[in-house]
Amino acid sequence: MTPTTEPTYYKRPGWFTRKAVTPLMNLLMRLGVSAWGSRVLEHRGRRSGTLHHTPVNLLMLGDDEYLVAARGETEWVRNVRAAQGKLVLILGRRRQALTAVEVPVEARTEILRAYLRRWKFEVGMFFEGVGPDSTDAEFAAIAERHPVFVLR
Repeated sequence: MTPTTEPTYYKRPGWFTRKAVTPLMNLLMRLGVSAWGSRVLEHRGRRSGTLHHTPVNLLMLGDDEYLVAARGETEWVRNVRAAQGKLVLILGRRRQALTAVEVPVEARTEILRAYLRRWKFEVGMFFEGVGPDSTDAEFAAIAERHPVFVLR
């Protein structure tokens, strides 16, 4: 995908999410309050260079940490790709500079399954009826729409 093309799958957040939920979650995490592993993702705009702060759910699976883009090809996904994976996760005063490496589509099933086990109540509507108990084939059908990054 080139930077000027529109994403193939993206569920844009509504006004209430953008204007109320996101700022509230960012404030809570900046105060050090994490809801189920949430963090503030700091990423630089690929065109503007402006720093953006986006609440994300950090998934711990084995010894690895993952970010999953439940809404699809979001701005944060495109910004992190443009920055060669460079990002910062923030919780309270703790800032963790990391590099995100995109997980290939064919390796996403178990990560997406674990993500939905943990956060289906919050993000399940973005997965088109696929849930933690869905088949591998059902996950394979949607995996391309949900970018996944392992953090290093």
